[in-house]
Amino acid sequence: MHAWPAYHIRGRSAASPIVLSVPHAGRAYPASIIQNLRNPANASLRLEDRYVDRVATYVAAETGAPLLLANAPRAVIDLNRAPNEMDWSMVKGEAARGFRSGSPPSRRVQSGLGLVPRRLAGMGELWRQPLVKGEVEARLSGIHRPYHIALERLIRAARQGWGTALLLDIHSMPPLGPKSGPDAAPDFVLGDRFGGACDARLSTLAAEFLSAAGWRVTHNRPYAGGYVLDRHSAPSSAIHALQIEICRSTYLDEDMSEPGSGLPLIARCLASMVRMLEDELAGWSEAQAAE
Repeated sequence: MHAWPAYHIRGRSAASPIVLSVPHAGRAYPASIIQNLRNPANASLRLEDRYVDRVATYVAAETGAPLLLANAPRAVIDLNRAPNEMDWSMVKGEAARGFRSGSPPSRRVQSGLGLVPRRLAGMGELWRQPLVKGEVEARLSGIHRPYHIALERLIRAARQGWGTALLLDIHSMPPLGPKSGPDAAPDFVLGDRFGGACDARLSTLAAEFLSAAGWRVTHNRPYAGGYVLDRHSAPSSAIHALQIEICRSTYLDEDMSEPGSGLPLIARCLASMVRMLEDELAGWSEAQAAE
């Protein structure tokens, strides 16, 4: 299906207690995907975390934190969904498969944004033709599993080298409302699965840093994190994970299709935040070593 690797890693493993991941900014579209999309230009624009990989690449270069970048676009497979979050009615001859386990489809699947996205609000169905049997399994074995295995290895190396690890899973979001007034929409949403994925001190420090820099920040609403945090966080084992959603209007152009003048500012701010969190985690490591 594809001739390119499932992911790229930037930086050196265990160079930092922080690991960066970007699962939704891949732009390597196979011709078969473009041909089967009803509206490839708009669908890709809506589905991608458009160019947030450029923000993350800058942060990794400035801080030394290793970075895992997905190459596959979300239209091919959503790396922030569990393997069982699939709408099997999208696959020719597999319509009943999703009900064999006896569990109902998840809210994400019902909304059309499962393992392979099916529909988008305001656009309807994304695909001209159903998937063929075996195609989902090929994407899982060729893209989804390798990406998460690579992420596990990076996190494990950070945990072994520093005594603790923090995964920052970087995403972007469309504007959630007007940017002015008493109820102005946030520039950042930090998600930690309502405290289940990350020590509260780390979430609080990140939120306070961004707020002090002049950005509007909310916590867990409307985005608390997804499969990446569920799979890779283990705070009881000193492995923490925080999802960062960045409003696209802060770093893209007016059409939110190309990098804008705000991208360097956002990237520098996040790099400074990562350095602050690295210092915090280094202190935790020193305290553990002294015990």
